[in-house]
Amino acid sequence: MDFDQLTTFLEVAKSANFSRAGKKLFLSQPAVSAQIRQLELEYGAKLFDRFGKKVRLTAAGDALLEYAEKLLTMRNESLRAVADQANTPRGTLLIGANEATCLYVLPEVFAEYHRLYSDVQINIYRNFSNKVLEKVEDGTLDVGIVTLPIKSPSLKTHSIFRDRLVLMVSPQSPLAKKKVVRTSEIVEQPLIFPKTGFTRQMLDKLFRPYRSQIHVTMELASVGMIKAFVAANLGVSLISETFAREEARVGEVKLIPIADVDLWRELGLIYRRDRTLPRAAAAFISLISRRTA
Repeated sequence: MDFDQLTTFLEVAKSANFSRAGKKLFLSQPAVSAQIRQLELEYGAKLFDRFGKKVRLTAAGDALLEYAEKLLTMRNESLRAVADQANTPRGTLLIGANEATCLYVLPEVFAEYHRLYSDVQINIYRNFSNKVLEKVEDGTLDVGIVTLPIKSPSLKTHSIFRDRLVLMVSPQSPLAKKKVVRTSEIVEQPLIFPKTGFTRQMLDKLFRPYRSQIHVTMELASVGMIKAFVAANLGVSLISETFAREEARVGEVKLIPIADVDLWRELGLIYRRDRTLPRAAAAFISLISRRTA
């Protein structure tokens, strides 16, 4: 047994498919099958039942699952513990954030961090704020960047980013010539909503009094898709001003303040209070705190 085999075993268990696991791990399906077969020979038990293209853990496989996760966690912790003995940060920075934060807030921070600590590998877990929070709380991630406010006594929080929500329209929109708009004017337009997340929650709350009037034409999964469809004049949307600043600069969209409401999005850096952080994580916290001071 080696750690590569355990990694493959966990990925097959997660994806329930040898081919998908192979693509995720950059292995051929025969290579995945060979690693699982070696594990089965070593443990003397069948680990997966096969149902066509899908696979499912056997009782033996289910028993191994928890131990495999612990073994890989201990291996990673040992590697990082040794790396932390160096005078400068090394090893891996495990950080979580949502897609928009990764695209529009963190690139410059990561560029500076990489310039200062080139020996650190940055490993990004991309998901919604509530999922990132869970991973930081259970120790899977060193630090996370989430939408504030949060309520968790086990976590320390530092505000790092605050941005106003504005209306985003196409230059062809009837609202494009306005310097400010009111909510009552927005509800008359076809609306493009994000499917989930903080902005969706704010939109639902904002437009609740107008529920019978609004017309939501699309619900989209990413900020990039929302910007593209607004630029194509298929509807209007609300967005954090920074996230569409470049599109507004080149004239693809127009950003308009909302006169009768004051909406803001605030991001915070989170990490566990009771945990001694790896040097790589402590250096990242120090860097981003200096940038936002």
